Amino acid sequence: MANTCLIVDDSSVIRKVSRHILESLGFEVSDAENGMEGLRRFDEAKPDLILLDWNMPVMNGIEFLKELRARPDGGEPKVVFCTTENDVDHIREAMSAGANEYVMKPFDHETLELKLQLIGFE
Repeated sequence: MANTCLIVDDSSVIRKVSRHILESLGFEVSDAENGMEGLRRFDEAKPDLILLDWNMPVMNGIEFLKELRARPDGGEPKVVFCTTENDVDHIREAMSAGANEYVMKPFDHETLELKLQLIGFE
């Protein structure tokens, strides 16, 4: 059975590029344009992986992650933050909120594939 991924990002371009990369790696992909929609999609699909943007309207990535991890089954998916925020404080905040990995935008196929291997996706 294929791994599943939920992309939560307000940029349609990032969602499209990420979907293309993930599908080429064998993932079944769904997406959401903000954290609130992302949580609804999580409840519906229970993805194995979540690619998460930091800066979004309605509910940002950190709020989404804290809400996700507080849920009974919210500890299961691996979460990779994909963001332009690259200072140490942001990275530390993301990791302490429950992110598994962190990737800088813009990222390419190779970078994302490497990050996914680091957290257990072959």
